[in-house]
Amino acid sequence: MYTLYGFPKTRSVRVAWALEELGLDYQYQLVNLRAGEHLSAQFRTLNPAAKIPLLVTEDGPLAESAAIVTYLAEKHGMEEFIPKPGTYRRGCFEQMMHFLVTELEQPLWSMAKHDFALPEQYRIKAMQDTALWEFERALKAFSQMLGDSEFVCGDLFTVADIVAGQLLAWAKGASAPIGIENVVAYSNRVLSRPAYESAWKNETAHLPASL
Repeated sequence: MYTLYGFPKTRSVRVAWALEELGLDYQYQLVNLRAGEHLSAQFRTLNPAAKIPLLVTEDGPLAESAAIVTYLAEKHGMEEFIPKPGTYRRGCFEQMMHFLVTELEQPLWSMAKHDFALPEQYRIKAMQDTALWEFERALKAFSQMLGDSEFVCGDLFTVADIVAGQLLAWAKGASAPIGIENVVAYSNRVLSRPAYESAWKNETAHLPASL
């Protein structure tokens, strides 16, 4: 059984969503970011970067959400949640996954860092406008890459759609506009999947009453 270390409304929902889609048993371990539990020596032994999500497997811990969901899909859902290696479709999958975490995600993370995540003396208010411009630019590219396809790899739902879906949910929560027709339809399609709802409910159920 896997153990997922996470915190609600963070990238850990990507891993929970993948586990739910694949029908895998897992334990959820809350890491209270607000209490600084991710900075503890105990957690740093699992992930020296002191970040979540973290998945403990039978072979050891794995960090970085895109890497984790790719690992899970290759191990448990080949050609069902991830294309076969060496195929053009797999190349498109890899291209999209890299684009998502390097281009579409980074403006959202910049907005969050300069709003609350960085120490106050290092926050730059003007970064909000810059990041929003970057996000809108990346979103237009995503829209063109998606085209009229059902999912980012055509008609195959993959774990790249999990990352994309979570990013679009993040954007909505951050009031970053996603008002491009095919992106809105895509977002509604992937975020209506039962596995996403299950993952979201399971994560939030672990929140302490004080939070």
